[in-house]
Amino acid sequence: MTRPATLAEIAQQAGVSAPTVSKVLNGRADVAPATRERVEELLRRHGYRRRRGTAQVSPLLELVFHELESAWAMEVIRGVENVVREEGLSIVLSESSGRLSPGQSWVDGVLARRPTGVLLVLSDLDRLQRQQLAGRDIPFVVIDPAGDPGQEVPAVGTTNWDGGLAATRHLVDLGHRRIGLIGGPGRMMCSRARADGYRAALDMAGIAYDPELVREGDFHHEAGRRVGLELLNLPDRPTAVFAGNDLQALGLYEAARELGLRIPEDLSVVGFDDLPLARWVGPPLTTVRQPLTEMAEVAARLVIDLARGGRPGTLRVDLATSLVERSSTAPPRGTAGSGYLHADG
Repeated sequence: MTRPATLAEIAQQAGVSAPTVSKVLNGRADVAPATRERVEELLRRHGYRRRRGTAQVSPLLELVFHELESAWAMEVIRGVENVVREEGLSIVLSESSGRLSPGQSWVDGVLARRPTGVLLVLSDLDRLQRQQLAGRDIPFVVIDPAGDPGQEVPAVGTTNWDGGLAATRHLVDLGHRRIGLIGGPGRMMCSRARADGYRAALDMAGIAYDPELVREGDFHHEAGRRVGLELLNLPDRPTAVFAGNDLQALGLYEAARELGLRIPEDLSVVGFDDLPLARWVGPPLTTVRQPLTEMAEVAARLVIDLARGGRPGTLRVDLATSLVERSSTAPPRGTAGSGYLHADG
């Protein structure tokens, strides 16, 4: 077995001084990009990891959002805050401006701050970023991963497929047969899982999947309104729609209002998330509860445990979703509802 390379040896191979290698390790900005890249490559090649306890760790949790502009994000922040308050830590908030991986300047800042751990929401790290954090012994956990992070990456999510199934099954149980879907971005794993649950519920009920009734949104109000208008202007419009999240459901509310359609008399709507605002809109929204606060709490405790050298029994946790029935769903006009297993005739 060969011993790991020392910083002095890495510096010699890179043709720089040991203090320069130290600057790269600590995320200092005063290193030329080409030099930084050369040193990082050698650190990766040698599998360098900073020994636990050799550097001062800041009492911070880095919380990184793919987007930071909705009530959804506030529920996650609330959950993390519940944990850091108990642990005597503070939160550093960052946004990756819609990118699924934060930029290199963010990584440099994290290396300089040396936080206790990192939480990424609907984001992930690329291979190089993962190696950089691992080499500095900074653990990270992904909340609601946008893609498949792999078995080796700690992640906390929810049962999106089950939620999509429950939402659509509820509409089928009420007697709906033309059920639309406003999904989220196709590149996100949660969107695909909810759409797969929707298709599974239709298949179980003997209802043919109709791509004309499916639209892709972006999880924002305006997308729900825009593609909602497309669905509701179809010659044979849907009598019910499963929106991929609550914000798109509220955009669909606006589309229905513009066309003079009443909810739930003319259109049933189901959302996903169960944000606090879902119970206060008119009519209160039937939705699938995603336990965002609890997901954030579990993720925060997991990353703190990892930072303390813990070895969790599992690195992947999925919390259960549940349907919350309110007033935005009803049987379609002229029916009294029907059983779930009754196939469309």
